[in-house]
Amino acid sequence: MDKISFGMDAEKQPVSLYTLENDNLVLKVSDLGATMVSLIEKSTGIDILLGHDQAEGYLSSGSHMGGFIGRTANRTRNARFLLNGKEYHIPANQGKHNLHGGWGFDRRLYEVSAADQSISFHRISKDQEEGYPGNLNVTVTYTLLPHGVEMKVSGCCDADTIFAFTNHNYYNLNGTGIICDHEVKLNASEYADDDPDGLALLPLKSVSGTDFDFREFHPLSQAFDSADPQILANRGIDHHYAVPGTGLRPFAECRTDRLDLRISSDLPGMHMYTGNYLDGEIGKHQEVMKDHEAVCFEPEFFPDAINLPISPKPILRAGESRSWVIRMELNRR
Repeated sequence: MDKISFGMDAEKQPVSLYTLENDNLVLKVSDLGATMVSLIEKSTGIDILLGHDQAEGYLSSGSHMGGFIGRTANRTRNARFLLNGKEYHIPANQGKHNLHGGWGFDRRLYEVSAADQSISFHRISKDQEEGYPGNLNVTVTYTLLPHGVEMKVSGCCDADTIFAFTNHNYYNLNGTGIICDHEVKLNASEYADDDPDGLALLPLKSVSGTDFDFREFHPLSQAFDSADPQILANRGIDHHYAVPGTGLRPFAECRTDRLDLRISSDLPGMHMYTGNYLDGEIGKHQEVMKDHEAVCFEPEFFPDAINLPISPKPILRAGESRSWVIRMELNRR
């Protein structure tokens, strides 16, 4: 496993980039944010992840590329929540709401341990970090599979807390360029509308007869050309999908004429985001990104579930150990 310098974190501590490789794939991950920086399919040479050349690019960007998002992914209404009858306040970093936990897990430095084909990132999120209760002991392990990557997240806390992470990879199966030709299939027949602030709304709605319907393969141009008011307001899709069932199961498949990507998880649902606000961001090799140059498939709990009449809720009880999996399979077509 190779290790090289990858810049500095916000406190001027050195950041490293680690490389795992097998016959088919090259995976590059950083101890800043337990971030997936690159996933290269070797026979085509395509790096399917958008990102940055150094740690500083991840810190200055608001896109959270490749990051491990926590303690809470997505939006928390009014930057507050009730747990065991007590109200907690977390940073309001998107208007009056909280997005992705504040100065979250994707901007923190992790301890590293490595084996032949896996690497683990560990840290303790201290009690009241960003306003959350309890000392949360969290480990993210990436294992390189023959044709993919498995991300296992484990957490244990000394007090009741909420823990609703996700992975925020930005996928482009061509490497660069607008992703209109990417065909997507989702294991989801219901989705959530957004309110004007981007918070997911109940009740869930059927995808039938809408441009949110990806139960069969459709090109993402279906969304980019849509006249649906929800899609127009977001400049693309930026919505939660309910994925039926429990346990590790298929969430999404995305394909081009060269590559096929499959996402599976045991989390309750998934957010799909079609890179609607990337225009002008500087990415790898100093290339200027454009809107709709990537798609995110973010397995997650329902956004703001702690404040809504929905189950399951992302509550991690004191002394309870939990783990979840996100699996990414990448094959040449």
